[in-house]
Amino acid sequence: MKKLAIVMLFIVAAGVFAGCSAANEKQSAVSAEKAIIKIFHAGSLSNPLKDLGESFTAYAKEKGYNVEIQNEASGSVMAVRKVTDLGKKADIVAVADYTLIPQMLVPNYTDFYVLFAKNEIVIAYTDKSKYADEINSNNWYDILARDDVSFGFSDPNQDPCGYRSVMVTKLASLYYGKPIFETLIGNNTNIYADGNHIFAPKDIQVGTDRIIVRPKESDLTGIIESGSIDYIFTYKSLAEQHGLKYVELPGKISLGDFSQEKYYRQVSITLGSTGKTIEAKPIVYGITVLKDAPNRELAVDYLKFLLGNEGKEIFKKNYQDFLNPPIAFGNVPEEIKGLVKVESE
Repeated sequence: MKKLAIVMLFIVAAGVFAGCSAANEKQSAVSAEKAIIKIFHAGSLSNPLKDLGESFTAYAKEKGYNVEIQNEASGSVMAVRKVTDLGKKADIVAVADYTLIPQMLVPNYTDFYVLFAKNEIVIAYTDKSKYADEINSNNWYDILARDDVSFGFSDPNQDPCGYRSVMVTKLASLYYGKPIFETLIGNNTNIYADGNHIFAPKDIQVGTDRIIVRPKESDLTGIIESGSIDYIFTYKSLAEQHGLKYVELPGKISLGDFSQEKYYRQVSITLGSTGKTIEAKPIVYGITVLKDAPNRELAVDYLKFLLGNEGKEIFKKNYQDFLNPPIAFGNVPEEIKGLVKVESE
């Protein structure tokens, strides 16, 4: 009987050990398995999100997780429409105009969002650009109007930088007291205005080879670097990331001065792609984790990392100014509440 008891004890111990080993192996398999975070984002966020992804991947690896960040750049309107119209799956959506989130993603696709970064519109150029030695913040519109000068902006229907660039020309008309929108945009494209309200047809048509329109602002960077175009409307952060020269616009035009919000709101635009009307306002970026995110818990960890000190430093190195503090709305995850100011709608 004593021998039998010893044998039984050995069998039980062996079973417990085997169970623990199996559990440990399972945990190791989970840790080693590659988890993917899919991000649909504005083209202007490409550089900082690339650097952030590399840092977060290293951070996750230290904790025993194998994470792959899949960044997919587009115009912000298109980034949202991939979810709402095309039914594509993603964990995170990050846009250059935060208002696209409450307008198009809340409440069906997400229940919270964070305002986290800011920017401004500039006129970027290179040494190859015609009249590069003449252009300044007082004469930029005259330079762009010259018959031998080419310039570009992104598609208003796909990209906030596009509709902001168009609204900047209308704000410039008000500020300088000159028909700058009509001269640069209205007379050369099918984009038109009724007073201070602009209409951008779904299919943008250009009536001159002096103007180039591309889906997103970052598409224009390579074109101007090659010398194929003289000037582009773009974000200050992109101009600085690529070492481009640029004309800084007055605060009442640039969409970068929060004290001028009331002045900006004189101008608005209706997009043919969505039917939405957007008022000119200071440029603020927004980000959210989607309700049906395939890796929602990990995506919230990524968002927490982005909003933390390391994320802020990465954005600073990429010339992208952070809001201090970031502002959150909706059903804000507990994990990030200590990093944001939560406000009601």
